Amino acid sequence: MAEYRPEEIEKRWQSYWEEHRTFRTPEDRTRPKYYVLDMFPYPSGAGLHVGHPEGYTATDILARYKRMRGFNVLHPMGWDAFGLPAERAAMREGRHPAELTIENIDNFRRQIKRLGFSYDWDRELSTTDPSYYRWTQWIFLKLMERGLAYQAEVPVNWCPAQGTVLANEEVEDGRYVETGDPVERRLMKQWLLRIPAYAERLLDDLEELDWPESIKEMQRNWIGRSEGALVRFAVEDVADATIEVFTTRPDTLFGATYMVLAPEHVLVDSITTSAQRAAVESYRAQARNKSDLERTDLAKGKTGVDTGARALNPVTGETIPVWVGDYVLATYGTGAIMAVPGHDERDWEFARAYDLPVVEVISGGDVTEAAHTGDGELVNSGFLDGLRVAEAKGRIIDWLEERGLGERRINYRLRDWLFSRQRYWGEPFPVVTLEDGTVRPLPEDALPVELPHVDAYRPTEDGEPPLARARDWVRTTDPGSGAPALRETNTMPQWAGSCWYYLRFIDPHNDELAVDPELERYWMPVDLYVGGAEHAVLHLLYARFWHKVLYDAGVVSTKEPFRKLYNQGMILAFSYRDGNGKYHHPDNVEERDGEWYVKGTEERLHTQIEKMSKSKLNVANPDEVIDRFGADALRLYEMYMGPLDQTKPWQTDGVRGMHRFLARAFRLLAAEDGQRAARVVDTSAPRELEQALHRTIRKVTDELEGMRFNTGIAALIELLNELYRVEEVPVDLARTFVLLLSPFAPHLAEELWEGLGGTETLAYEAWPEVNERLLEEETIELAVQVNGRLRGTIVVTKDAAKDEVLAEARTVENVQAHLDGRTVVKEIYVPGRILNLIVK
Repeated sequence: MAEYRPEEIEKRWQSYWEEHRTFRTPEDRTRPKYYVLDMFPYPSGAGLHVGHPEGYTATDILARYKRMRGFNVLHPMGWDAFGLPAERAAMREGRHPAELTIENIDNFRRQIKRLGFSYDWDRELSTTDPSYYRWTQWIFLKLMERGLAYQAEVPVNWCPAQGTVLANEEVEDGRYVETGDPVERRLMKQWLLRIPAYAERLLDDLEELDWPESIKEMQRNWIGRSEGALVRFAVEDVADATIEVFTTRPDTLFGATYMVLAPEHVLVDSITTSAQRAAVESYRAQARNKSDLERTDLAKGKTGVDTGARALNPVTGETIPVWVGDYVLATYGTGAIMAVPGHDERDWEFARAYDLPVVEVISGGDVTEAAHTGDGELVNSGFLDGLRVAEAKGRIIDWLEERGLGERRINYRLRDWLFSRQRYWGEPFPVVTLEDGTVRPLPEDALPVELPHVDAYRPTEDGEPPLARARDWVRTTDPGSGAPALRETNTMPQWAGSCWYYLRFIDPHNDELAVDPELERYWMPVDLYVGGAEHAVLHLLYARFWHKVLYDAGVVSTKEPFRKLYNQGMILAFSYRDGNGKYHHPDNVEERDGEWYVKGTEERLHTQIEKMSKSKLNVANPDEVIDRFGADALRLYEMYMGPLDQTKPWQTDGVRGMHRFLARAFRLLAAEDGQRAARVVDTSAPRELEQALHRTIRKVTDELEGMRFNTGIAALIELLNELYRVEEVPVDLARTFVLLLSPFAPHLAEELWEGLGGTETLAYEAWPEVNERLLEEETIELAVQVNGRLRGTIVVTKDAAKDEVLAEARTVENVQAHLDGRTVVKEIYVPGRILNLIVK
């Protein structure tokens, strides 16, 4: 009997697919399309670990399945290759980041190809290729044309050691979280994009998307839509000085007892009294070295200093003090707040710390003990007394508008997108600056603006970005006027290239357009986008913003880029640590009586499931797993571990189990010495076996459609067990089994298909159809209730066991949604009629 040798089988079929360009995207646009896309990876020097292929395997399974269902499938792969890691490596090794990037891409591509993914490699792209970033620059020009890109002096997190601006999320306690380098606040001229101009559409159009509700909510919170009022406070004894405040609680205006301005607010200099100037300037200097996240951290105490100025409360006419506090941000709202300590926890703590007055204006609490933030009737509020909060809001805004003291306003937490980086390895900006400071966009025929050669990738001695080292490149002329000009020395952030790559995959070799309109209309939107939840906000929000701009510019035909989004769970791994905190490699440990020890010693180890990390010695390398068990076994195991969207621990023994399953299929069905397997015969299947086959067809099909790959694989394992129970396996049934297996384990499936008489790849064979009439008499549709209310139906055999029915019921999305976070206290199952789950 032939032995299952995945290393030979997989190499053979990978060569076949590449030679025949099996997965090249069809050009015929008369058939339905399916565009399935992975969030393309950053090609790091570390290569892939076993967590990376999880999402790629899921999309590949669906791509193969959809081809067999008659769809034109677009399934591409590329590289998000700009960014700081390559630049740092270049500085360490004295090599060009492009050289390192190419090496990393080659390694990633090699690893990915070993897994047998059916990507159309003719469409491969990298964001670092000038032929690609030419169009990234072109889109930036579109943003400029529409007034959405501009330069401004803004406070930024500047890291002198790294020579670059850092995002707020990268700074903690005044230091860069990755390196510990000190970070300071600086005013720098930066490019910004007016993403808040699209805030309302970014919110509204979320409703049209088939995305996880948790991701939608994260985007809503990031955008942060607030309805309220803009209120004007005149500053006493300072001519023409008015402080504007946006508030969502204008109903509490009678309780505003002081104001707080951001340290950067434009009025601080003009309203601060001479007696308080030194204290204010000292405080502002300290605030400059804090990130926005640190300043707004609710766990840290709020600080401030009195400016000495007084403002007039527009409804009471009383003067209230104006303070400066770093917990107020210049970039949110108006950079000023009216403080109502009786009904805001943050204001109450500040008032208590600085002995400022607290006034109750909403009944229902004791504001001497804590802020009352709930509803109630208004008190101490003049004409608003006795009203509830909602009614009072409308009444006070009307009053303010009638007197020119304020108006209704919608505000967003979303701020302009800081779009500059002081780095080398990024897209150059397609602009020049004339001697008078005028910024001119370059014409399209001047694109791409390519990165120049520089003698080093660090900032210049005077703090200019690395591109400033290319003096001959920086000094240029304006193509329009011929006047002397300077190029921009900042580069775009890594987000830029990933904002639109899904469009370029549609038409990657077009030298005339970013994407052909007819191809775009056919392929867009992306039908399924799969990636990690860590991209829930920024990448997805930025990509949606750019897409909407391109929609307005007539470049794309859809309002949204990604129809359905799916976040795969993280694959974790066991780590083994001794009492001194030292980690040990899994190959050097052993289990005895439920405890773990350093192999061959009595040294006991603490084990836990953690994120894979080199430092914890728990990274599983896919190359090593493939060498031992084969790519098909790795693919199957990653899908069989559990539901795709859940976090799961890696265990190599599980891959061994999948290898055994594949080896059993090979032993039963593989040809030997050019002859069909001995037990595979030209005969019809007995009715019972045929019914088992069609139950499996229905089960696997349903589970593929629902992305429940683990239970689909379980059905295939059960069918193989059925085949082993019979003396002879009908050849048609064997072929159907192989077709069902093929999306999951394509290499072995191709090998078995050939041995069963197939003359060409099975990649485009028709997907098996279930014979419903064959199953009609043995299956029923069963109602599933939760607490007596119908939540779904399932199809089961008439005599299905209770455990089987319960397991099937939990695959129904609406049923599971009503069980999440609740305890099933009773299961009422009436065979053939109903299942009712009682929960609390």
